[in-house]
Amino acid sequence: MTLPRRRRKHPPSHQKQVLRLAFLTGFPGALLGLALLWTGDFSTKLQWTLTLFLLIGWMGFTLALRERIVRPLQTLANLLAALREGDFSMRARAVATDDALGLAFLEANTLADTLREQRIRALEATVLLRRVMEEIDVAVFTFDEEERLRLVNRAGERLVDTPAERLLGRTAAEVGLGVCMGGEAIRTLDHAFPGGSGRWEVRRAPFRQGGRPHELLLVTDLSETLRAEERLAWQRLIRVLSHEINNSLAPIKTIAGSLLRRVRSARERALRAGTAAAPAPVPNGSAAPTS
Repeated sequence: MTLPRRRRKHPPSHQKQVLRLAFLTGFPGALLGLALLWTGDFSTKLQWTLTLFLLIGWMGFTLALRERIVRPLQTLANLLAALREGDFSMRARAVATDDALGLAFLEANTLADTLREQRIRALEATVLLRRVMEEIDVAVFTFDEEERLRLVNRAGERLVDTPAERLLGRTAAEVGLGVCMGGEAIRTLDHAFPGGSGRWEVRRAPFRQGGRPHELLLVTDLSETLRAEERLAWQRLIRVLSHEINNSLAPIKTIAGSLLRRVRSARERALRAGTAAAPAPVPNGSAAPTS
């Protein structure tokens, strides 16, 4: 037989405790004043009048003390609630910093300023990350624990030839990326996607978002890289061949120049020899010699 479970009594609220303590604080003085008033030699009218003023003043100061304690706490609670909801525009009014309440409000204002700056930096970083993801040529995909697509950039849309609105929420196999989800985390793949075919580098990395596991998928087109490397290799080969040809032509050019100089020198000597052996010309009007 089980005994009935006692209900747990909740402690009184903070407002009630403050009101009770404020009431008890003034109770001895009010009781002493009433005792002196009613035991003294005063008229009944005066006794009732002073009793009424004493009770009203006692209750008024009690409620004012409660309000003085509870109202700043409510203001601080509203400020913290605004920070929790992301509203960083609320501030506590300027108070003295030489008491506990003023320090509490000062720390709340400082916390609001700090959270506002952190939120601005986070928004700027998010905008920068989105801009980078839109501009890079690497296809970026993120999948949740059920391998459903949660994020894709422009390069990813071009790779699968489908806009992001029709891709989000679909599985990797449905968008044509099932072949990329298995195997090693970093590998090279020859595959024909809807947006292009060739050799691709596939990278996968796990991460957590909201406490749940996700997976990041990066697909890079290696064809352009290979073509660039091939062009660079050809340029290097042509540069080496040009250097070797220049080195081979230099001796030939030197020998040809030497032979040309020798031929010119021999031609000049032959011309001079021919000129010296020719007969002298006969002057006009002279008779030829007779035998």
